[in-house]
Amino acid sequence: MNLQEAPKSCDINTRLESQGIYPTAQRVAVARFLFERYQHVTADEVYDQVRRSANVSKATIYNTLALFSRKGLIREIVADPARIFYDSNTTPHHHYFNIDTGTISDIEADVQPSLSPESLPAGTELHSVDVVVRLRNSRAAAHLQ
Repeated sequence: MNLQEAPKSCDINTRLESQGIYPTAQRVAVARFLFERYQHVTADEVYDQVRRSANVSKATIYNTLALFSRKGLIREIVADPARIFYDSNTTPHHHYFNIDTGTISDIEADVQPSLSPESLPAGTELHSVDVVVRLRNSRAAAHLQ
């Protein structure tokens, strides 16, 4: 998880309503957890944290994460075919994924893939670019453990 503090935002209810989301108690609890800081979390991690303070089912967590993603409040990152990470930082940035540890972190450097409009399939336009750099622990680091 990236634990950088997120920018202070307006009231959670107002933030949800501004995106056309009705702020139920469960959605507010999920939003409060997600928006307290920039972080990369799985649905199971959200469920484990939110159920401590709210009566919420796993189905509600998955549905809420999907809704928040569709509305642009969070980003889905598919770094591992077995799970999706949810990123509360929606500004353009890319990620490292360590396949040995299962951890994901932000790439701090500016990565700009070069895609010219002419290189795209006919009738399309660029929407976004998500770069996930997959890493392994080095053999030297493994011997030190």
